[in-house]
Amino acid sequence: GDLRSVLITSVLNLERLEVDLFRSRHHWVPARQRLFGGQIVGQALVAAAHAVSRDEQVHSLHCYFVRTGDPKVPVLYEVERTRTGKSFSVRSVKAIQHGKPIFTCQASFQLSQGSPVQHQFTMPAVPPPDELLTQEELIQKFLQNPNLAERYRKHLTKIQAEDVPIDIKPVNPPNIFSSEPQEPKQLFWVRARGYIGETDMKVHCCVAAYISDYAFLGTALLPHRQYHIKFMASLDHSMWFHAPFRADHWMLYECESPWAGGCRGLVQGRLWRRDGVLAVTCAQEGVIRVEQTPNQSKL
Repeated sequence: GDLRSVLITSVLNLERLEVDLFRSRHHWVPARQRLFGGQIVGQALVAAAHAVSRDEQVHSLHCYFVRTGDPKVPVLYEVERTRTGKSFSVRSVKAIQHGKPIFTCQASFQLSQGSPVQHQFTMPAVPPPDELLTQEELIQKFLQNPNLAERYRKHLTKIQAEDVPIDIKPVNPPNIFSSEPQEPKQLFWVRARGYIGETDMKVHCCVAAYISDYAFLGTALLPHRQYHIKFMASLDHSMWFHAPFRADHWMLYECESPWAGGCRGLVQGRLWRRDGVLAVTCAQEGVIRVEQTPNQSKL
């Protein structure tokens, strides 16, 4: 319980070089050996948050991934104070590697304001996280299948070794041994691994930005599971923050993909607090390229 989240102590911890210039040296690198998009979004928001007052809270961000991130070198984050108003402030962030931008982001912050105009969707009815297996437990269960082909055993073992700094409990985990098309919808219980505690809400928003990109674009692949993925990467990522939350407490991530085509897929997501409050809304489009020949059975 008291172990400080690595997302705070390392992954989202930036070194300040100048007033509005920051450097990151800490990367969590997934199996594909490219910088994880959620980390770049989270770190960019950390940089932007340093350029506003404590009382201003982020309410939205809009990002574009323009080049592949190199995990071997640091990322520089350059902040521009685009506008500071009475209620809203905008900060632009550019992430740079090898002298070129790899990512751009605009984040908007707002001073707290009340309004009688309020509504939200209803949270889906799902089993609580206490009744579900973690992703690690599910992988362990799959690995115990004696009929699992060796190449898939190696793939699952590689995922297992990634040590993702997020706790994940899928509500309806897909059958990895089937290539049958599924509805483009997923539900996960998610939270930061470790303890963050009561702190500036911007910290929890930065962690949620990191979490929001994990397995998000994969929702668009569920109806097309018969194809082998050649290349998949995020193009853009947007988030809207609605209500306070704790990123180290379980939240339900409701993901769906309303459309795919032209080597692109669109995904939308909602992060719900356990008490049914809609905390965050996300949207992303990504490049998806697949082999034209369908996969063979995984057994």
